[in-house]
This record gives sequence, C-alpha cells and structure tokens, in this order.
Amino acid sequence: MTDLEIVLITGMSGSGKSVALHALEDAGYYCVDNLPPELLEDFVRLQHVHHGNRVAIAIDARSATSLPNLPRELEKLQRLKASGLHLHVVFLDASTSTLVRRFSETRRRHPLSQSEGPDGRQDLVQIIERERELLGDIREHAHVIDTSNIRGAQLQSYIKALLKAPTNQMTLVFQSFGFKHGIPVDADYVFDVRMLPNPYYDAELRPLSGKDEPVQNFLRQQPDVGAMQTHIAQFLDHWLPVLNANHRSYVTVAVGCTGGQHRSVYLVEQLALRYQAQWSTLRRHREMDSRALAQTPTH
Repeated sequence: MTDLEIVLITGMSGSGKSVALHALEDAGYYCVDNLPPELLEDFVRLQHVHHGNRVAIAIDARSATSLPNLPRELEKLQRLKASGLHLHVVFLDASTSTLVRRFSETRRRHPLSQSEGPDGRQDLVQIIERERELLGDIREHAHVIDTSNIRGAQLQSYIKALLKAPTNQMTLVFQSFGFKHGIPVDADYVFDVRMLPNPYYDAELRPLSGKDEPVQNFLRQQPDVGAMQTHIAQFLDHWLPVLNANHRSYVTVAVGCTGGQHRSVYLVEQLALRYQAQWSTLRRHREMDSRALAQTPTH
C-alpha cells in the first residue's frame, strides 16, 4: 500500500459531522457517510484503488449494533501504518443542552430514538447520554472537537488545520476560551487564569486581544502571569513525554479567562511558541475565532 490518508469522522449525533465531511470533500477527500464498522478495512483497500490516496469516512450511532467492533477495526488499520497508511480519528462532541437544542430546532429524530414518549425532551436527554456511553471507547482514541460554541465555518477551519498536522507524532492543541461561555468539553487539561491581572480594565487595552503587542507588554510585566506560564509549562514538561509514551495522538490544553480575549489568548500564544519546536502544535482561540467569523462579509 502506497501512502494513504484516512480521516475517520465520528461523534455525537447533531455535533456537526456533515459539516466536517463537507470540509473534507472541499479539501479533495473521497467521502462516504454511515459506513458499517465491519466494512472499514475492506472499504479502505478498495477505495485506495479506485479513488486515490485521500479518503474520509463517517461512522456513528446509525451503526449502533456494530459500533462495538470499531475499536478493533481501527487497530487493524493502525497496523497498516508501516505500509504507508496515515489515520486521523476525529470525534465531534457537544454539550447535552446544545444537542437537545439542535434536535429541537431541526425537528429531526435521534438515530437511537425508538418511539416518542410523553416527555420528548427528557427522552432525548436519556438517548443522548446512552449514545455517549456507546461511543465512549471510540472517544478515547480520537482527537475531540467540541462544537457547542463554534460556527460551522469555524469547525471547517479546525478540521483543515488538523489535517496539516503530521500523524507520526503527538499533536498539541492549545485553546483559549472564556469561562462565561462554558468550559470546552474537548479539553484534556483546563487551566483557569481568571485570577491574573486583567487588561480589560484598561480602556486602551480593552478592545485589543492577547495577540496584540500592547496587551502582551502589559501581561509580561505582571509577575503572576509569568509564574502561571512557568507552572503550566512545568506540568506539561513532566506529563507530555508520558502521554506520548502511552501512544496518545492528540492532547488538548485549554486556558480560560473570563471572556477569552486577553489573558487566555496571550498564554496560549506563549505556550504554543514554547512547544512548537518539540511537538506538532495547533492554536485555537474559541471566542476570538467565532467573533472573527461573525464579522466576515458573506458576499
């Protein structure tokens, strides 16, 4: 087998898998939706012959009866790495309240739903929690993206950036966020920096972000900011090699302040700079990315 890149999209129903597949299709991948897990290995070999070396596959709760087979099928594909196969497993997730709202807005039935009960919302919550249990083992082997508070275009850009990361080493994702918008469910580690001096209270710095030099200069002058950066780095310096030795493919480190604009953005930028020479590194700024997309003209 010559070089073959496989992207497996899985995750919670209503979390944005169709958006992710569209992004992959636009990027030149041959895409197939709702493939039964037991056909995965044969399908990969067949598609490599007929459709080139870039394939994207969506597998989710619609194949509920055979989902327990998926981890074993993924192990079979992992053994083909030496033959030139590169595998990305992406798990799309969202908070239960977000998923309930999305199903209510679209009026679509959940794929695990058997019948309509007297309390439709409560039934849906229970179904979603059952789906989480069903997909739990798969989630542990994937890069998780929380779509609760991001737009479709934002998810597409995250998917495309992820595909540029090499598959032969662990990838670090540093993500800033605002606590007032919720903690990202895709984070492996969350660091709270709300106790640090806040540039928001300086009228000249308020409209700027942690990427702007005046804000960076302000935060560099704060001893507690430097101490926090050092402590986070000390934690990561100790545990990243352990995670890598445990064959982790992705680690997401989330740094949160109140609004996700100044302190968390600054620290994510600094940490990414520190580790980019040693690890494959991605940066995400959840709140800033969302605002930037909202301000982008649609015409």
